[in-house]
Amino acid sequence: QVHLVESGGGWAQPGGSLTLSCVASGFNFSRYSMNWFRQATGKEREFVASIASSEYTFGDNTRYGDSVKGRFTISRDNAKNTVFLQINSLKPEETAKYYCNRSLFWGQGTQVTVSS
Repeated sequence: QVHLVESGGGWAQPGGSLTLSCVASGFNFSRYSMNWFRQATGKEREFVASIASSEYTFGDNTRYGDSVKGRFTISRDNAKNTVFLQINSLKPEETAKYYCNRSLFWGQGTQVTVSS
């Protein structure tokens, strides 16, 4: 079955950076778009970024939520069944659990805490 396992979360100072990883298994990874979402305590889950499957060849294969454009970068390594999220210039309000997603499947999330 589909498994998504996130890692790389932790504590960062405002303005800091982290790289999140999500290792996928149970499906043909390269053929699926992958997404990152986040959810802060007491708030709704928010779209962060997505990357298209390797079959997408029509230009930029990534999309970002408006609040993270220019600071976050999503990428994938199909040989390692892994999708990454490089997050830069972190803000305290971005403290949240970050989730990897493929259609109806979700990982358990990795916590990112931004504070000084």
